[in-house]
Amino acid sequence: MTAGTPKPQIDTSKPHPARVYDWLLGGKDNYPVDQEVGEKLPAEAKDAARQNRDFMRRAGAWLASTGVDQFLDIGTGIPTEPNLHQIVQEIVPAARIVYTDNDPIVLRHAEALLISRPEGMTDYIQADVREPQVILEHARGFLDFDRPVALSLIALMHFIPDSQDAHDIVRTLVDALPSGSYLVLSHAASDLFPELSDRVTAEYAKGGIQLGFRDRAGVGRFFEGLDLVEPGLVTAPEWFRDTSAPQAEDSGIYAGVARIR
Repeated sequence: MTAGTPKPQIDTSKPHPARVYDWLLGGKDNYPVDQEVGEKLPAEAKDAARQNRDFMRRAGAWLASTGVDQFLDIGTGIPTEPNLHQIVQEIVPAARIVYTDNDPIVLRHAEALLISRPEGMTDYIQADVREPQVILEHARGFLDFDRPVALSLIALMHFIPDSQDAHDIVRTLVDALPSGSYLVLSHAASDLFPELSDRVTAEYAKGGIQLGFRDRAGVGRFFEGLDLVEPGLVTAPEWFRDTSAPQAEDSGIYAGVARIR
């Protein structure tokens, strides 16, 4: 943020997914309304938050190791080290990363996200995934859309129910990227542990947050027309490349990485 940027207005009367997620990860950038939601969630919700982060780290590191040096991360969340740019720039110091989130508290912390290695660059835009063209217009000014870009949607699209055209939103984003780009996505499952899924959905709904958990087929639709990277669409702990397998554990999170043709 530059000098003179208006201080973001944060609504502390309503919970926000990014701040609930921060609470689940053990962060301190949340408010009583967010804590109230988090405390009512089953213990497995903290495991799911950690599994999402671990998947992001493994996927980001693998993509960087293959030479991908541009990332568009939507639904960034409150900074939790290591952030995506720290992971990929450790491997490709000149990597560029655009972060996006719709929570003003993330904007307040944007300076932490903008501390790039000298060789690379990071940028931040406050925007909502429901307005993909706004995000793409900004990203085009920072990333080279003539070269591969990794689109990262970690634990985001299950906050966009079908009534809000979640699959069309992702298709709009994917269609704007050049051949050789990648989609990195994790998503809460409705079919792996249905009782837990129903409980989580109900508790978020009490806080005014609508969820759209999906079964494997529903999550798989986000990858239609793309080439899934091995091991395919699996649970978050099961996704790994070029590293030893993570410790086996139950998970209610689907995850996958796919190459755009």
